Amino acid sequence: MRQHQIFSLVLLTALFLSVASFAAEGEREGALHGFPVLLDLKGNKLADGDFSQSLEGDRLRVKLTYTFHDGRRVEEISELRQKPQLTQEKWSWRESRGDRILRRFQIDFAAGKATGEKREGDEQKSWSEDVEIERGRTFAGFGFVLAIKEMRQKLLGGTHAEIKTIGFTPKPRGLSVDVSHVGLEEMEMGGRTLRGDRFLLRPKIPRIVKLFVTIPDYSVWLVNPPPAGFLRMEGPLMEPSDPLVRIDLMGGGKSGPAKPAASK
Repeated sequence: MRQHQIFSLVLLTALFLSVASFAAEGEREGALHGFPVLLDLKGNKLADGDFSQSLEGDRLRVKLTYTFHDGRRVEEISELRQKPQLTQEKWSWRESRGDRILRRFQIDFAAGKATGEKREGDEQKSWSEDVEIERGRTFAGFGFVLAIKEMRQKLLGGTHAEIKTIGFTPKPRGLSVDVSHVGLEEMEMGGRTLRGDRFLLRPKIPRIVKLFVTIPDYSVWLVNPPPAGFLRMEGPLMEPSDPLVRIDLMGGGKSGPAKPAASK
């Protein structure tokens, strides 16, 4: 049976009602509600989304759901603390159809525990492992967006940064992700042409894992000019064998590919 690699940094989403709704750089995130759109790389819509973000003290809770046209539903939940430094506490991702769970993965960062389950035909496989977590440096899902926002100025200056995550191969293991700034790009979205800084996330794959699977790079765009909120993400939906998808800040118009921004 073909071995699958689950890579938990995907589904990087921070989607709001308008560009002006994002927290300014260096400020704490607050309560928000928005409606992302998930598309293929040609701009065809695959799913409608709902994004909510709430704050209780220094704890930020983010919930994102997608309803696909084929009846599937994806739900991602992240919990983070913003003080004294950005630290992710929990992350979960679930794909279902009706009452049936197709895939489900969870990370408890404080406990250092990662669990997962996946249906393959009539068989339900599951894993549970202790994993090494570097508090304040290990992120998954939406946590990556916030981490990139915090290090944005250094990245714009040409510095590379390293973030940790947890991958499932299928046994959970720690992985490093190199983050770098590609450049300023523009794209059609929601009936407008918007600009964003593109950041590349490149997993550092152990040699033994490379023998079995290739994990694609991921791209995240943050709004430019600041405040630097989320604009777009592209990468596999969850597993490297999943179709490549695009998550846009807003729908309601043509979604075009990102291109180097024309000089003004």
